[in-house]
Amino acid sequence: MDSIDLEVLKSCSQWLDAGHRCQLVTVIRTWGSSPRPEGAMLGIRDDGRVVGSVSGGCIEDDLIDQVRKQGITRTLPEIITYGITADQAHRFGLPCGGTIELSIEPLSASSRIPELLQRLSAGELLARRLDLGTGEVTLGQAGPGMSLQISASTLTTVHGPRWRLLIIGAGQLSRFLAQIAIGMDYHVTVCDPREEYRADWQVEGTELVHAMPDDVVIEMQPDARCAVLALTHDPKLDDLALMEALKSDAFYVGAIGSRANNAKRRERLKLFDLTDAQLARLRGPVGFYIGSKTPPEIAISILAEMTAVKNGVTLPAEVQVGYAKNAKASKAVEAGNPS
Repeated sequence: MDSIDLEVLKSCSQWLDAGHRCQLVTVIRTWGSSPRPEGAMLGIRDDGRVVGSVSGGCIEDDLIDQVRKQGITRTLPEIITYGITADQAHRFGLPCGGTIELSIEPLSASSRIPELLQRLSAGELLARRLDLGTGEVTLGQAGPGMSLQISASTLTTVHGPRWRLLIIGAGQLSRFLAQIAIGMDYHVTVCDPREEYRADWQVEGTELVHAMPDDVVIEMQPDARCAVLALTHDPKLDDLALMEALKSDAFYVGAIGSRANNAKRRERLKLFDLTDAQLARLRGPVGFYIGSKTPPEIAISILAEMTAVKNGVTLPAEVQVGYAKNAKASKAVEAGNPS
């Protein structure tokens, strides 16, 4: 599964190869409410076909209408703004008077899209610098914390695996997690020293390794854009890896298991060289409580919690699995029907 941005770039490359003209539209800045973030991309072909999104649909409709009526006539990049007036905000469906600034870049062989895709496939994190005056493009390495930058002369966009996810265990739940996470722009590494689990792993786009999980964590050096999930239920595999992850800057460290098993895990981890603050970072039982029973539902629950943490959203304790199940059990006891 491709991320949305990667799908846009691949489609544009294919259109150019087929002899079509096309242009790349990128969200540069937003003010007020906006349905798409900075860096979101849309590709438009000369016949009005599109891939990707820069708004809830109304701005896309206007851009498509322009192409169908006039064709793609730009030869140099152009910055345009929607939503300055109340009439535009109403016309284009921008809520609360929101404003969105876009870059429209006519693509050609000199846009270096094939080279960008080739380097992305090798796992590079790249900065694509577009000269707004000439249309010239340069590619270079980007740092993990780098984001979109705009000046009077240059637009710099960042492409590649900006977020990393290490999954310990190659079981069924891990497959669903990996598939969804790839579409969310994560570079996914799956670690499992157990050959019987690795043998059936078939998720395209993931990196599968067989080293011991704690060694993999140490080698990865998790930073603030990295998450670690322990899913094997085996303390010999999970505990040491969790210890190393909790000492790191990983923005999210979680472990699967029941409330009882997670309590035991925390007692075991207390025996290691961890501070109370580090141990408090462990999320387990992992995920939000949505009544999930199946592996796909559990994967959604976990990734929802990961996304909230990544985006700095603090949600009430009631949505945590342990809290919700304890509350449910208490209500059942009060009703005289303990489960």
